[in-house]
Amino acid sequence: MSGLRPALRAGVLLVLLLPFGWALLASLLPEVVWFGGEPAGRPTLDHYRALLAEHDVLRPLRNSLVVAALTTLLAVPLGAACGYALARLRFPGRRTFAGVLLLVSLLPQITLVNPLFLVLRHLGLVHSFPGLVLPYLTFALPLAVYLAGTTFRSLPAELEEAARLDGAGRFRALVLVLAPAAAPGLASAGLLTFLYCWNEFLFALSFTLGPERWTLPVAIAMLQGRYRIPWGQVLAASMLAALPVVAVAALLQRRVVEGITAGAVRGGGS
Repeated sequence: MSGLRPALRAGVLLVLLLPFGWALLASLLPEVVWFGGEPAGRPTLDHYRALLAEHDVLRPLRNSLVVAALTTLLAVPLGAACGYALARLRFPGRRTFAGVLLLVSLLPQITLVNPLFLVLRHLGLVHSFPGLVLPYLTFALPLAVYLAGTTFRSLPAELEEAARLDGAGRFRALVLVLAPAAAPGLASAGLLTFLYCWNEFLFALSFTLGPERWTLPVAIAMLQGRYRIPWGQVLAASMLAALPVVAVAALLQRRVVEGITAGAVRGGGS
């Protein structure tokens, strides 16, 4: 059985990477190779050059990075504070607040597009970065609160008690003691928030009015012409869209794995 595990893992990894590898190869070959039956030619960067020259793909890439980074930087501290309050404090309406957060996360986005657009237009935030960050934060915050609260509940109460005995208040104990101990869970919340913002399409399409504020998913959708879809450029743009996600996941990989396994380790030892 032990000899089958490496082969099984390799097979699962191959299945997961096969679509990515196909898309990468297709983005480097002329479209006639895939759709015209022509023999395979040399790899070329023509699709990537066309994206830069004809569609200025760096602008939506920058927009996506700005919106995703701002939302993540807001969601993680707010989620940590709210998650700590739900996990460690007892106050009236705590269960109601948790239920409202869950309800917000379950609402379909399409039902909120019209009212959110009216609110953002009234505030003058349509076609702006804050006009995307605020709706994204609304949907990303419940997940961050849930992950942070679960992480804080798994931490021993003695950590905070020791900090309080040393004279630290709740806020100082949270920032200097509990938050570093909860770093794996907070990293998981940040990664998932970033991925949600990076991949979001509906709000980005509805609350932006032109290419100046399009995010990368919207820009990729707009690549199709009236009579044909430039699949080579679409696949090349998809590869560019995957690079920041891979970089962030690689950067936070150790923390995320620690956050996933921490609960199981503590549960097994208790």
